[in-house]
Amino acid sequence: MALAHTWSVALVGLEGHLVEVEADIAQGLPKTTLIGLPDTSLSEARDRVRAAVVNSGERFPDRKVTIGLSPATLPKTGSHYDVAIALSLLTAAGAVDPGALRRTAIIGELGLDGRIREVRGALAMTLAASRAGFDRIVVPDLNVGEARLIPGIEVYGARSLRQVLALLRGTEIPDEAPPRAEPRLVSESLIRLPEVDLEDIIGQREGRRAIEAAAAGGHHLFLHGPPGSGKTMLAERLAGLMPDLSTDDSLEVSAVHSLAGLLTNDAELVHRPPFIAPHHTASLASLVGGGTGVPRPGAISCAHRGILFIDEAPEMHPLTLDTLRQPLESGFVEVHRAAAVAKFPARFMLVLAANPCPCGLSGTNQGICSCTPQHLARYRQRISGPIKDRLDIQRQILPAARTVTDGQPVESTAVVAARVQAARDRQAHRYRESAWTLNSEIPGPVLRREHPLDDASQKLLEEHYSAGRLTARGFDRVVRLAWTLTDLAGAPIPTVDQTHEAFQLRSGEPLTQLADVRPLKGPTQ
Repeated sequence: MALAHTWSVALVGLEGHLVEVEADIAQGLPKTTLIGLPDTSLSEARDRVRAAVVNSGERFPDRKVTIGLSPATLPKTGSHYDVAIALSLLTAAGAVDPGALRRTAIIGELGLDGRIREVRGALAMTLAASRAGFDRIVVPDLNVGEARLIPGIEVYGARSLRQVLALLRGTEIPDEAPPRAEPRLVSESLIRLPEVDLEDIIGQREGRRAIEAAAAGGHHLFLHGPPGSGKTMLAERLAGLMPDLSTDDSLEVSAVHSLAGLLTNDAELVHRPPFIAPHHTASLASLVGGGTGVPRPGAISCAHRGILFIDEAPEMHPLTLDTLRQPLESGFVEVHRAAAVAKFPARFMLVLAANPCPCGLSGTNQGICSCTPQHLARYRQRISGPIKDRLDIQRQILPAARTVTDGQPVESTAVVAARVQAARDRQAHRYRESAWTLNSEIPGPVLRREHPLDDASQKLLEEHYSAGRLTARGFDRVVRLAWTLTDLAGAPIPTVDQTHEAFQLRSGEPLTQLADVRPLKGPTQ
């Protein structure tokens, strides 16, 4: 047989597209041509495949060979097409029965000795193959764990080209040495936190209230205060207040982490909201994503449906920090390339922490601030106005010694998380007929039209707006936050007290009247 084809998967962002890999063997001088918009790493597949086929004990055709990848208009990046190319070629040469490849997708990079190497994005590729109706997929042995997270498709893991050929021919599968896992480029400590509890925090009534409201409604948060006041402790405990991911969100987050190289071979679906904490020296590309070959998701996509925590936020380059503006509004990020645009989900909770000044002593009794007024002004301007305007909750965190005497009992993470879950359940019920589930996601026009405030609350916010204490965007964000406080209290509609507290949480003013957070008796929908 001089013509044969196999199937593989191309990833554009997180979206998988089926790619038909055709091989034609014709009369002519020995030459291998690869067509179909391949990138550099894919063009090198000609040499990798030739060496792998020969070193696997197979005969490489000594005639004119043309390898085509279609659709030709779809950019092909990465080396995960190698195994599909090799099998298409061997099928065209008559070494493999074409019927054995029916309804089978194939991914994997070949070593020169025929070993099959691990690839990134196996989960997303398997999901695309399953949705396209394929019954089976061949993946590298190190990617079996994540590929098997997708139901409804048989996953075969192979360590070498020889093992794949034995499977297709129905012969005994040879033993191969286990492959060596590729080193992880991202530390697991960036996405998994040690077990911490709110009981560990002494005092900090306003800080605890802020993270509870943020977790309940998915609101962005800005914590500022002197060093050692507890900003990082509060941010880390915020992750424990958030409920587990839904099934759909879990699958989407797991696919992002697969493409980023964060899933291991024994991986399970990501069930908990991720906590991503890039250093303030992180580059723009590390936040947004990119890279050569298959575009890699950045930190903001790895934090999808979780928390992106940036400590010492004013120390980050302002242009890098400002790249968060568009994802904060849209919930996704686009990585533009000359041939295509990769789109990654990026709906996360942004948590910023900052000192009051470069030396950290401004406004404290811990020492004399050494910053000049010019230094102080430049430092505060490094977080731009548009970024601050998108932060729903802005709180000053005072040293614990100044908040420990409030006399309030210390609640554990489990107690507060139960209130957060109840508040989220109320939001899900209220928005059950829409595409949104959280107060922070509701567009302003829909919020004002379908979920208006009462007259007293509306008048209060209009007074703040007229006085210049609220922007138009800030007005809507206070309304969303008021609804979250209402859901925490189990009330049917925001009162003027809850609206006032929402404004205080937004503006950074001290909380003078905390709304009652105890649910009302009986369910309130």
